[in-house]
Amino acid sequence: MNSFKSSLLILASIGLIFLAACSNNQPTANTEKNPTASSTNTQPSAAPVAKTEGKHGKTHGGQVVETGAYHLEFVPEKEANTTHMDLYLQNGDNHEAIPDGKVTAQVQLPDGKQKTVPFTYDAKDKHYTGLLKENLTGQYQVKINADIKGKKVDGRFNFNR
Repeated sequence: MNSFKSSLLILASIGLIFLAACSNNQPTANTEKNPTASSTNTQPSAAPVAKTEGKHGKTHGGQVVETGAYHLEFVPEKEANTTHMDLYLQNGDNHEAIPDGKVTAQVQLPDGKQKTVPFTYDAKDKHYTGLLKENLTGQYQVKINADIKGKKVDGRFNFNR
């Protein structure tokens, strides 16, 4: 009987450890650079990156993915019935804006449905913008597809509403 209680206690402890590991609310982005890859399948960070100056230049408070020579920063802003999405698509060590890309987002809604959102370039603020009209509660998975003069650059992000 005593060995049964010990086994039960050990099993419960292991279960709690796994539960704590699975409930981490701040996964990090894989920002490993691979100069031979033209796209990335990195998992984004759910927590926004602080606005800082540093190795990767100024950020705008969004989730960042570095892929090859490209810097992608995704900033979703929740509004009453929509989500305004900004994408800072930049090149090189100095993070120069890329104005002539073709950018779309494939968004998986919390209910599993897929939406394609086209982005347009805002020359004044030097970034791309898109508008998601759905406002379901839950997590949205976003895959950004950018075509820069024939070169494909992808980044994966997410946000909660």
